[in-house]
Amino acid sequence: MSELISFTHACDGERLSGVHGGGDGVGVGSGLGGATVVLLHGAGNGSHERLLPVVREFTGHGCRVLAFDFSGHGESSGALGELSLRRRFGQAVSVIDAHVPADGPLVLVGFSMSGQTVADLVAHYGDRVTALGLCSPAVYATEAWEVPFGDGDGEFSAIIRRPGSWQGAPALDVLRAYEGDAVLAVPGTDTVIPAAVTESVHGALGARARYTRLELPDAGHRLGEWFHDHADDRRKFVTTVLAALSKSPLPERS
Repeated sequence: MSELISFTHACDGERLSGVHGGGDGVGVGSGLGGATVVLLHGAGNGSHERLLPVVREFTGHGCRVLAFDFSGHGESSGALGELSLRRRFGQAVSVIDAHVPADGPLVLVGFSMSGQTVADLVAHYGDRVTALGLCSPAVYATEAWEVPFGDGDGEFSAIIRRPGSWQGAPALDVLRAYEGDAVLAVPGTDTVIPAAVTESVHGALGARARYTRLELPDAGHRLGEWFHDHADDRRKFVTTVLAALSKSPLPERS
């Protein structure tokens, strides 16, 4: 198994911390078109460290993998309250462009809030994105994108607590138009993401994507923590993502 290499990356006035490695086996990072798996953690106390067992599961299959902490999280600098969906997107683009081979295919795996970030990246990178892994994903109203998260009682919180605010989320349109491979991991009990949001993501992915829904009946919302502690479900998720990808040829690039 390839050793993970730690890195720091200057972006957006912050110092972002992460790891990368793999790509020396028979998996996505080598035999299936040189794709890089990018793992994006959720909000709150999320960090790439919590996702390391998932990272290692992918590298164990020979995949090239990249994971990092958004500002205000983990070992990265910055204040969480100053982060926003827009800044998350910009930080992800900067890290990917610095650490993934130019024009190389991408497999995007997002947890919770990073469901939105994954959709933003799909809109940005287009057909470079060959597969998605969405774990109890969130999507947000247009007006939430620029607003700093604050301390939980500010404008961002007011927007996302408004009933049905997510229904016109641009992320759903992006997922509806996406034609690659996708896996949606759904916990049996999710006290954070409303069931209607999950079903809307389900419907959007079912429109054009080659789509698999993975039910995890014993899990709760925090699937990063769940996969950290439950190797069988972690392995099932990773192999489902890779199985979906292996069935479809990666797009030719000029």
